[in-house]
Amino acid sequence: MARIPSAAVAAGGLVGGYGVARWTKKRQLGGVVLAVAGAAAAQQWRQQAGGKAAGALTAAYVGAFAGSHPLAKKVGAWPAVFGVAGAVALASWAVADRRA
Repeated sequence: MARIPSAAVAAGGLVGGYGVARWTKKRQLGGVVLAVAGAAAAQQWRQQAGGKAAGALTAAYVGAFAGSHPLAKKVGAWPAVFGVAGAVALASWAVADRRA
């Protein structure tokens, strides 16, 4: 079975979590999507790049989620979510996926 790159899992978690929360009007459900994708990405990061890199990428993932909120006030919700998702995906690729 083909492995989904961790960059796609992480970006999908950020975009999907926001989308689910927005469309269902249930923030907790979006949080579940965000958390499940984050845990899956963290597991891949640990396997591909080790514990320290996984910790740093997990911090970036959580920071991107938190940072998207103030950024959304300046550029809008969807541009903020896509921007932080792209940044996390790029970091994930650079640290973990390109090695695999």
